[in-house]
Amino acid sequence: MKLSYVIKFVADMNRAVKFYRDVLGLQLKFESPGWSEFATGETTLALHPASENNPAGAVELGFGVPDMQKFHQEMIAKGVQFSMPPTKQDFGGALARFVDSEGGCCSVGSQ
Repeated sequence: MKLSYVIKFVADMNRAVKFYRDVLGLQLKFESPGWSEFATGETTLALHPASENNPAGAVELGFGVPDMQKFHQEMIAKGVQFSMPPTKQDFGGALARFVDSEGGCCSVGSQ
């Protein structure tokens, strides 16, 4: 398992990109209204527009695993609660979402 993404939900994408790029000096990989990414080493900082379910300032951890179906089955057996089972996404890959011990949302995809 690898921590692939830290997803920060933002109220204003332009303002957030400027902060992380121009103030903190992070290298912008790409920018769009719905998703922007910064190179930060092995883990990517991604910005995503806030929503009712993910208010501005909320953070989601995004993990990568070699076999998502196996991971899903093993975590279910350990009592991990999934808010979304492995599901194909518009970008072509599949994601699952689970809740950590503190009620935080985490996502997982194949590496």
